[in-house]
Amino acid sequence: MGFSTSTLIAPALAGLATVAALWALTPLASRLNLLDHPRGRKDHEFPTPVTGGLAMALGALVVVAALQPALLTVPFLLAGAILVVVGLLDDIYDLRWWWRIAAQICAALLMVESGGMRIEQLGQLVGVSGTGLGVLAVPFTVFATVGIINAVNMIDGVDGLAGSLVLAALVMLAAAAMYSGNGVLVDRALVMAGAVAGFLLWNLRHPWLKRAKVFMGNAGSAFLGLVIASISFQLTQNPGHPVSPVLALWLLPIPIMDCLVLIARRTKEGRSPFDAGRDHIHHFMLDAGISPGWVTFWLTVSSLACGVMVGKAMQADVPDLLLLIAFLALCGGWYWITSRRERVIAFFGNLNWRHG
Repeated sequence: MGFSTSTLIAPALAGLATVAALWALTPLASRLNLLDHPRGRKDHEFPTPVTGGLAMALGALVVVAALQPALLTVPFLLAGAILVVVGLLDDIYDLRWWWRIAAQICAALLMVESGGMRIEQLGQLVGVSGTGLGVLAVPFTVFATVGIINAVNMIDGVDGLAGSLVLAALVMLAAAAMYSGNGVLVDRALVMAGAVAGFLLWNLRHPWLKRAKVFMGNAGSAFLGLVIASISFQLTQNPGHPVSPVLALWLLPIPIMDCLVLIARRTKEGRSPFDAGRDHIHHFMLDAGISPGWVTFWLTVSSLACGVMVGKAMQADVPDLLLLIAFLALCGGWYWITSRRERVIAFFGNLNWRHG
């Protein structure tokens, strides 16, 4: 399929609209207490606005409404609004974790029941036909949506990291949608990619930005998680443009792996998965002496490499089951490495990724 004019222009305009929204919202951050204050395990030195999520949502919404209104659906708008509002309240008042989960479940159910977004089949995991979920489709879809949202939230601990990983996933989703001939999803993924790129101009460290000027906040991680889940499910559950559901795991591999292993490890230790702690992959890398900028770089490159390699493997007709086993093996290896802190620190140290 070819690019339409709006497909090419919309992402750039979404990026510009997000930058404009960030500029407009920054003065309001202090008045509304939308600030992340340095304390505890947080590494930033100054109170930082957490208006990135709202800015990305507004930037994408304005552009889609103006250029691609057919992409807007009421269920997604309502689900996104729920997550952004509850996320903003969480950023201000530090809500209990179950309020966030309740909002995520409500948003997922809204998408399932009113938006027709659900995981009906898992690909050719057994036999020669798709593995159908039947009555488990709705609970599995809700579980997967909440899982992706929290995976994005948990990886948001270094300047530019969550945004870069989400941007990489959106670009790969757009490529997969283009390969399968699903033009609608190409447009959706690229518009959000443009909005995330606009946010990263204020959030990703580079020679002209020594630290993030704004964070995405819980509103941003929840909204972006919903976007990734929505596009992934629509891409992999469309009989007219079939893409294996296993691919979705490999487009956001690091946050999903980190989230699953952390939940398993903390559950085994009798701790809540939602407790704060320095036991995420980026914390281990920082403690091994890798600078925040290089943590973001290496994890983003690794994510892109995983997605590209698995995409090529699928083109070569590697069985879905084998790719799923490979992902589970990746998670198992990470669980073993991180079961001892000194082992995982030594692992990253031995890779010679220490960059100042």
